[in-house]
Parts: sequence; C-alpha cells; structure tokens
Amino acid sequence: MRLTTFTDYGLRALMMLANEPDRAISTAEISDSFNISRHHLAKVMATLSADGFIKTQRGSGGGARLARLAKDIKIGEVVRSLEQEQSLVECFGHGGGACAITATCRLKSMFASAENAFLNDLDQYTLADCKAGFSF
Repeated sequence: MRLTTFTDYGLRALMMLANEPDRAISTAEISDSFNISRHHLAKVMATLSADGFIKTQRGSGGGARLARLAKDIKIGEVVRSLEQEQSLVECFGHGGGACAITATCRLKSMFASAENAFLNDLDQYTLADCKAGFSF
C-alpha cells in the first residue's frame, strides 16, 4: 500500500507537534521544517483539526498543538482519517468505479483483507512511538 502525500505530510506534522507538546507550532514553521507546500499543509492541518487530532489557534502565539496525548493517537487511526478519500483499488471507491469484472472478481476481498491487516497493524503503534529521536 502506498500512502498519499497528504498522509505523509499529516504524519510529519503530528510527529513535530508530538516532539514539542508544550508549544503551539505554526503551519509555516512545519512547512519550512520539511520544505513542503504551505498551502497543501494547511489543508492537511484542517483535516487533522476536524478529525480531532490537533487543536488550532489563530493570531499571535497561535498555531497547532496535539488535541490528545501522543500515546493516545494510533497511527492506523491517523492513516484512516487522512486516506479516507483514497481507495486502494478503483472498485473500493464510491460507486465501485468502472471495473468490468467487479461481479466476478475475487481480488476485491483479498485486497480488503490486506488493507485491513495493514491498518490493524498500524493500530499497534502510537504517535508516541514515532517521536523518540526525532529532531528538527
């Protein structure tokens, strides 16, 4: 399974926030630290906020902080949140896509099982497991 850039950026941002839980960090600072698009990261941060992983504050002294302790944020939960619009294969998408063999395909159940195993394995790890040794 290949994760999207959206998820990659989200995981990076969360690791940075977990590394410094006592201070609010701006999207600009995160963007600059990783040399990634500020505009794209802003969308990622909005999703992380809407899904309850971070809390944000505008203005002077504003920025983002974790909404929960790093030990309470499972990596699988984050990936599910950030990948919710991305289907592993076309037939998993809304409406089943345009696959001509959907009615007789046996791969779909195999892919679904593999995807669930992947995400369930990621649920064994928390954001706290990712922050050790992480520096900027």
